[in-house]
Amino acid sequence: MMPVTLAASHVASLTPTEMSISVSDLTNAERAVALYASDMPNDCRSQRGDRDRLEFWIVQGATRMGLEFLYRTAALHSGYRLCWLNKSLSAEQKRAEAERFPNKARIDLAGQMAANSILHFRPNAEALARKQVAFDGGCPKCEGTGEVWGLWVIDVEAEWYEEGYRSCWVCRDDEPPTTVEFMAVAA
Repeated sequence: MMPVTLAASHVASLTPTEMSISVSDLTNAERAVALYASDMPNDCRSQRGDRDRLEFWIVQGATRMGLEFLYRTAALHSGYRLCWLNKSLSAEQKRAEAERFPNKARIDLAGQMAANSILHFRPNAEALARKQVAFDGGCPKCEGTGEVWGLWVIDVEAEWYEEGYRSCWVCRDDEPPTTVEFMAVAA
């Protein structure tokens, strides 16, 4: 389901003095989802002096969606992006993301504009602490167990390897393995 569908363009009802949400209170993913739901034009490009209109669109989208729905949608979008980066997207994730954001070009643009907003509005400690990741149908790497089986490199020079479980680097915030530490994962 798409976060918000606009049937027609309309004049926004918010004015900067009525904003109750601060852009600094939102993570980058939350900003991207809010921009997708806002009146931001599909052909918008970053320009000098965009700060005020970018702030307006982010607050407009966040207000339009409501914070709880925004947080949940952004967490799912973050999970999708994380799995996309790890080349571990499930069919369910692809379907759900396409349903949530049918206009792929718009969500990509919203992500770029949200990244640009970091230059003007640094996320506060509360937003950084809230950084969430959720998955449609559970984590595709560990299938929700939180652990993956693998052959782990302990010391390359000594050719010391260990086999066993470690925390899933996709859905856990534990220390992710570096490319040197991680060799292979068996299903």
